[in-house]
Amino acid sequence: MLNWMRHVILMPVQGMSIEDLDYIYDENSNSIGAMLLHLAATERFYQIHTFEGKKWGNWSKEDIKEWSVASGLGEEARKTIKGHELGYYLDKLNKVRENSLLELAKKDDDWLLTVDDDWPWGPTNNYCKWFHVCEHESNHNGQIKWIKSRLPSQSK
Repeated sequence: MLNWMRHVILMPVQGMSIEDLDYIYDENSNSIGAMLLHLAATERFYQIHTFEGKKWGNWSKEDIKEWSVASGLGEEARKTIKGHELGYYLDKLNKVRENSLLELAKKDDDWLLTVDDDWPWGPTNNYCKWFHVCEHESNHNGQIKWIKSRLPSQSK
């Protein structure tokens, strides 16, 4: 499921230029590049929480430095996440996903069904949390396609 959704996410961005990846439709939108990095950040934070057993938000200084802007998107992301070729984003996504797949391969059904009673939206198991990682990518897939259809390079 994770691999299929990642394939779906990456199909529309293949061959995008830096200008396309950095394009911001309006003052409230995020660039495609920022959203790709946001997906890696989200997955990284779910890794820390579910694989390392840390409370949500209990990130290391290194992870905060690397991922917090991308995780939050918005104004700071619009200012700082730009100027990268597609390969930069693909490398980040692939590195994080590689770790997810390695760790998930070590887990069993009991781990998947372990309930976190303190999760913000109520009791939630690891299966649901990782399903959320997948459906989160699906949500941004729609945004990426919407922005792509409005890129100045698409009207040439």
